[in-house]
Amino acid sequence: MDASFVAYNDGQMLINLNGEHRPIAFYQARLRKVLRDAFPDDVFYFQPSDIITQILNFGTIAQIDVQVSGRHDADDLAVARDLVRRISAVRGAVDVHLHQIVDAPQMSVNVDRRLASEMGVSEQSIAQNMNVSLSGSFQVSPNFWADPKSGMPYQLWVQTPEWRNADIDQLMNTPVSVHATGHDRPGIPILLSNIATMQRQPEQTVINHVNQQPTLDILANVQNTDLGSVRNAVDGIVADAQARLPAPDKILVRGQIESMEGAFARIEIGLGIALVAVYLLLVLNYQTWVDPFVVIAALPLAFCGIVMSLFITGTAFSIPALFGAIMSVGVASANSILLVTFAKEHREATGCSAREAALMAGHTRLRPVLMTASAMFLGLIPMAIGSGEGAEQNAALARAVMGGIGMGTLSTLLFVPLLYTLLRHNPIKPLEDY
Repeated sequence: MDASFVAYNDGQMLINLNGEHRPIAFYQARLRKVLRDAFPDDVFYFQPSDIITQILNFGTIAQIDVQVSGRHDADDLAVARDLVRRISAVRGAVDVHLHQIVDAPQMSVNVDRRLASEMGVSEQSIAQNMNVSLSGSFQVSPNFWADPKSGMPYQLWVQTPEWRNADIDQLMNTPVSVHATGHDRPGIPILLSNIATMQRQPEQTVINHVNQQPTLDILANVQNTDLGSVRNAVDGIVADAQARLPAPDKILVRGQIESMEGAFARIEIGLGIALVAVYLLLVLNYQTWVDPFVVIAALPLAFCGIVMSLFITGTAFSIPALFGAIMSVGVASANSILLVTFAKEHREATGCSAREAALMAGHTRLRPVLMTASAMFLGLIPMAIGSGEGAEQNAALARAVMGGIGMGTLSTLLFVPLLYTLLRHNPIKPLEDY
């Protein structure tokens, strides 16, 4: 069993889907409703089934793991239960539960040590007799019997039948061995009820620690919405709960939220560095600051196309979508470079105006731009549909690229020539042979 197995009353179900099936999220949503209605007193939750989600969760068994750590057990438990209640009300948050079972029933034997000492009974003797009665003697002193005919060894157990320990009164009648004073031989056994009482109380079945601090985990998954919107709601709830925790106890949010924030920050930095690097390389190529700006000016509309395509298809921003944005930036930049380079060379060769050069560039480079964009756009349609096993993982990338290419191509053919005409209105001197 993995780390989610916290008690003997837990169970796991592994389900294999046939080759022709809907996305896994569809079946999870149906099972959540059916199981909740059929077993309202039980807790059901889904663990990540694919290796990609398991890696993104960074070892946790759910997309969101809110950890309450500290030494004030009662206050931490009260805050953890309040977090479960409030996060369960967040739109899109499902499978919200407290990972640790804190109220499992337990029977505690309270020994009267003074009376037990007077009778010659030790705590170890009481525990050993209870263990033999409930779990069998093999737990304390393993014993084997070898069959003389076959030579096969068999385990020998001494244990009280379960039907004789059906209630507390029968448990209290468990005999406890007493050692006679001054002798090695055992004395007369006494009943457990003569020297001890039994009390029922709740007990935490699993105790987790983070940096040596006792920790409670509130686990949750996301359904029918994006992780970012749930993250925003959880952050507000956590900030409010942190203010009610005594110092130095603290609340941490782990899982995919932690990895998502780090990945988005790194990709945004990488995207910014890529734009600056492309601009500087174009400056070196054109030997001017204006023409590279015209090329880069097509990219904002490409980003608008990415946002529009994700909005129309109901796809959330994700790491694959950002990868698609980087790909569409490359295609839009390449198409803009075709137009600007042709217009610049045409002006230098003929000495015409910027407007005439822009129109000629659009007319001449129309076919290469459309062929490049359409080939990539049509090739990504099967991936964008997301049909097939595991295809939904890459659908966001294809949809982002298609939106960026579509709007970026329109920007290249319409906006870039207009901007070139406005910024290059000064006359140019044709190149001369020396």
